[in-house]
Amino acid sequence: MSAQVRNIQAALDSFTQHWQPRRLASVNDYDVKVVKLLGEFTWHSHPDTDELFMVLSGRLVIQLRDGDVELGPGDVFVVPRGVEHCPKSEGEVSALVIEPQGVVNTGDTPSERTTVLRELD
Repeated sequence: MSAQVRNIQAALDSFTQHWQPRRLASVNDYDVKVVKLLGEFTWHSHPDTDELFMVLSGRLVIQLRDGDVELGPGDVFVVPRGVEHCPKSEGEVSALVIEPQGVVNTGDTPSERTTVLRELD
């Protein structure tokens, strides 16, 4: 991916699918992804890495086994490596996710929601 200016809203406007992250940028060995979320995801963990969520719009609940974390626009939460979690939302959420390159969205729990990271058009 060549160096270029990316607009987060334009990136989000370029697709409609939920739970299908798109690479916005790469920083060293990390991907910055934009994603639209709706409904409940898959319970999973990432044994080798933390996962950062930043909500841009909407309300996101990250379910953890010991309690839920609720995020609104501008909120950031890091799910620690190895912690089982399940994002969910009642309405559409737009978010940034930052994690090492190559991390599978469903972590250690493949499901019908597992997807290959896509590039922005």
